[in-house]
Amino acid sequence: MTYIMYLFLLGLVLGLAAVASNPSPYFAALGLVVVAGMGCGVLVGHGGPFLSLVLFLIYLGGMLVVFAYSAALAAEPYPETWGSGPVIMYMAMYVVAVVLVSSFFWGGWFETSWVPVDELEEFSGLRGDMGGVALMYSWGGGMLVISAWVLLLTLFVVLELTRGLSRGTLRAV
Repeated sequence: MTYIMYLFLLGLVLGLAAVASNPSPYFAALGLVVVAGMGCGVLVGHGGPFLSLVLFLIYLGGMLVVFAYSAALAAEPYPETWGSGPVIMYMAMYVVAVVLVSSFFWGGWFETSWVPVDELEEFSGLRGDMGGVALMYSWGGGMLVISAWVLLLTLFVVLELTRGLSRGTLRAV
């Protein structure tokens, strides 16, 4: 189980480095999908399968909208790929920076503390993510309405910013 978590965390770091190093929105959106999948894999490993499924579906819906906007606004005939020279150089710099920072904090990480929630069955009557979902629906209704309002307001702000000079959002930049 620890090796699978290491693979998920390695994929998460490499995906974040790929997103940060790539100037093209096409490949950056693919990198964000990989990051979302790896992050949800980490959540599943720690005992939150329902939370990771909901997060992955919501995140992919948001990424679809962001990818549509960025692909419409970035009209590149030959976008930078992950195999081009500057992108590889930036990705190597980011990975080296992550390795150096993580080696500074490496003494506080322990493999035995990575115990999933399912292995602690004798201490809990129900799973942690199901209790959180019930609590979200019982006490979190007001926050759900506020979050929906903020997302709607953000959509209008993004549409207004990308509108341009009355030409609509689909224009050649």
